[in-house]
Amino acid sequence: MSDAGEQRNFYGRIHGKTLRAQQKADLETGLAALSLPGVTREENPSRAKLDLGFTGGRPLWLEVGFGGGEHLVHMAARNPGIYLIGCEPFVNGVAMLLGKLRDGKVENVAIHPGDVRDLFDVLPDGCLSKVFLNYPDPWPKARHHRRRFVTPGYLTALARACAPGAEFRVATDIPDYVRQTLEEVPQAGFTLVSQTGEGAAWEDWLSTRYEQKALREGRAPHYLTFRRG
Repeated sequence: MSDAGEQRNFYGRIHGKTLRAQQKADLETGLAALSLPGVTREENPSRAKLDLGFTGGRPLWLEVGFGGGEHLVHMAARNPGIYLIGCEPFVNGVAMLLGKLRDGKVENVAIHPGDVRDLFDVLPDGCLSKVFLNYPDPWPKARHHRRRFVTPGYLTALARACAPGAEFRVATDIPDYVRQTLEEVPQAGFTLVSQTGEGAAWEDWLSTRYEQKALREGRAPHYLTFRRG
């Protein structure tokens, strides 16, 4: 794991198109209540582990890069007996999720609006029982493959935070991302359980805007399930 003084490069988008007035209001009024305290280096420079009392003893799940939040809300609503952390540095995506949560019907959700590596630093060992990685940034150029999530810098931290038997799901429409996932994830301590294609997603899957875009553009989805050893 990183030490408290390490400076990390972050390559993904943080800001997109101009936010609407309601989205700005959601960020100003709703984000603080759902954000996890003690994740950022400013709040927690010693990188002390999080107190997971907020889960009420419920199983803890994580979605890495929740996009517009539709899958996250679907999973949290479908599984009220768990607690789901969504991690997303893209401000527009965070605003979209807050809009979906505004009605208050889904309450078992927390948000980290930043780099997932900062969250990994402070998650206790073996605390996660399920993790979702849906349509991650493909970084298609070969020289950028080291920026993908399915690389040792991310996967070693993920494996530490996952309980034995935890499930790790990956959905992508990029064949080379599948290749790298199959090469790297088992080396981090996960076993491949299943690998399926279009029309054979998980029983509780909710197709996201990114998947629908891929299908419109002729790219086939791939669904991979791993189990932590």
